[in-house]
Amino acid sequence: MNSKFLKKLPSYISIIFLSLGFCLSASRFATASTSSILIDADSGKVLSSSAADKLRYPASLTKLMTLYITFDALEKGLIKMDDNLPVSRNAANRSPSKLGLRAGEKISVHDAIMALVIKSANDCATVLAEGLGYTEANFANTMTQVAHELGMKNTTFKNASGLPNKAQKTTARDMAILGAAVYHHFPQYYKLFSAKKFTYKGRTYYTHNHVLKSFEGADGMKTGFTNAAGFNIITSAERGGKRVIAVTMGHNTAKLRDKKVSSMMDQGLKKLALLDTDKNRIEPDSTIRIASAVPRKAPKTKSGIQNKDTGNQAAGTITATAQTDDKNWAIQIGAFSNYAKARNYAMIVKKETNLADKDIYIEPHQAASAIVYRSKLTGFAKKEANNTCNSLKKSNKSCIVIASDKQQLVLANKF
Repeated sequence: MNSKFLKKLPSYISIIFLSLGFCLSASRFATASTSSILIDADSGKVLSSSAADKLRYPASLTKLMTLYITFDALEKGLIKMDDNLPVSRNAANRSPSKLGLRAGEKISVHDAIMALVIKSANDCATVLAEGLGYTEANFANTMTQVAHELGMKNTTFKNASGLPNKAQKTTARDMAILGAAVYHHFPQYYKLFSAKKFTYKGRTYYTHNHVLKSFEGADGMKTGFTNAAGFNIITSAERGGKRVIAVTMGHNTAKLRDKKVSSMMDQGLKKLALLDTDKNRIEPDSTIRIASAVPRKAPKTKSGIQNKDTGNQAAGTITATAQTDDKNWAIQIGAFSNYAKARNYAMIVKKETNLADKDIYIEPHQAASAIVYRSKLTGFAKKEANNTCNSLKKSNKSCIVIASDKQQLVLANKF
């Protein structure tokens, strides 16, 4: 990785992105009642939950945010899978679980990612954090900022790995939001979570996530454990075109955790299958929201100089939007082969046309054997939508005005 890239990357990172107290005793915290939540991955509807807003230690579920930010850097072309990142003494000294890296050596971005996914390697988490943010503490601040912008209002990160820190906290609901963000925003990298093993320097490592092997349709995402946190998991499964994301935290054993999350997903998938024949049988109690991950101000670089390039990182909202009756029209501006392209084009159009108050709606649509992603701007009154579309056409941008669905996957962006 060249020095020019290393100098510019921290400024990019700064751009991108209940009230239950902690028990004083770590052992008492570990044996507290569990927290769980199950959501429909497509709509964000909460299918079931229990103590979903209770504050808990995330343990290695933390690494999912480290990966989220890493995936975004890959998507923007700021790093590549074959870039080699240096291993600091700080990273090499991380406690297990780790890959056993030595200070002074280098590891590729790809291998570091796979070590997080499969081995839950704490040393590799620190390597990624330092490579993307100069220091792990700086990276953790970015993690927290992105979490809050995504709507994870009860989450604070203090490191990139999930190693014990009493100030590092989250909730099952917040973890579901993060899981949905990873799945929807980076489908091109999400498939990495289904890997059951990877080989590094001739040694093969096997996944900690045994649900991948025991539950039909499971394809991710992350397990976690510390004495204080108990056994945690966030995972997802798809059957018959229906997908759920499940989180359960605070279990006393991995076996109990896996049994619980498997039961949740099985029941949820069966419920969703009934939607095709009887929509009245499911009454979700809420939806989860993923808010924008775009700062309102231009950030400062490490040298303290204001950066005028505010970037175009996008996050999203999974919600039943509360639009007023006269604001339920949308403008479709294109269809693309993947989510990221649809998202990025909508952001460009939104910024160029001064539509900061409008949300972006990315709609997956089955077209023959492929899925296309329709890019839309939402929140218009009908007359306003017509006028805006006419203006876009005058600048050689195609568009159509349509009524928008109030139950939708929205990509909300703030500029």
